[in-house]
Amino acid sequence: MADIIGVRFKRASRVYYFDPAGIELEANDYVVVKTARGLELGQVIIAPHQVLQSELTEPLKPILRKAEAEDIKRAEELESKEKEALEECAKMIAKLELPMKLLFAECNFEGNRLTFLFTAEERVDFCELVRELTKQLKVRVELRQIGPRDEARLFGGFGRCGRPLCCMSFLCELAPVSIKMAKEQNLPLNPMKISGICGRLLCCLAYETEQYRAMKEKLPKIGQQVLTPLGKAKVVGANLLKETVMVELESETTAELPLSELSFVGKPSAKEEKKT
Repeated sequence: MADIIGVRFKRASRVYYFDPAGIELEANDYVVVKTARGLELGQVIIAPHQVLQSELTEPLKPILRKAEAEDIKRAEELESKEKEALEECAKMIAKLELPMKLLFAECNFEGNRLTFLFTAEERVDFCELVRELTKQLKVRVELRQIGPRDEARLFGGFGRCGRPLCCMSFLCELAPVSIKMAKEQNLPLNPMKISGICGRLLCCLAYETEQYRAMKEKLPKIGQQVLTPLGKAKVVGANLLKETVMVELESETTAELPLSELSFVGKPSAKEEKKT
């Protein structure tokens, strides 16, 4: 067994795993760790627990120390530095007339590297911008283009459900979402109804996809012949959540019946199966 702890460095960002190294920590504690970007201050999101050694894909880096008052003060100073750097970068972008929208500035804990996040409709040549900022800010400068979903995660907001956006409250990874998921859940394919504030498909479409697929496998396909207590009929619809089937009887009347009352006669024709 191996001890493991989950740490997040920025709000709603990915959770990274470390070795607590024998340090007593609890959820919401702040810690200092060493990453590829240098020293970083992070917050414990997943309290220390044990996992099987075989579940680890690579050796875990250790926590250096639990954050002290000086570390928290240092982080606050860096936040002020980030705001000043963001203003300078915005001025430089306007001066160079670059087609980009500046969003955020991130400074590593050692204060020797600044990363600017931005969005743009197409690729942007920002080499001159990096040179000017490096010269002016006296630190290593990086620019990273992000997409609409990451932008929504950074700034947050509320979804159509009335709750804070999933991407900025608990999702560690932004999983791919496809229109097929909406189709499988019989949702209206209206972009206004199945898109989030980022303009992309709702992340929550992925939450119940597997459950809908499993339920759909139980139900007969559209056009399939079935036997019912009311006689022979053809399937014309289904309610996945209720596990009921809408059938058309030989008398051309329709009825909604539970799946348990049906027995299958045959498969639908290829033409009818395409409609499902």
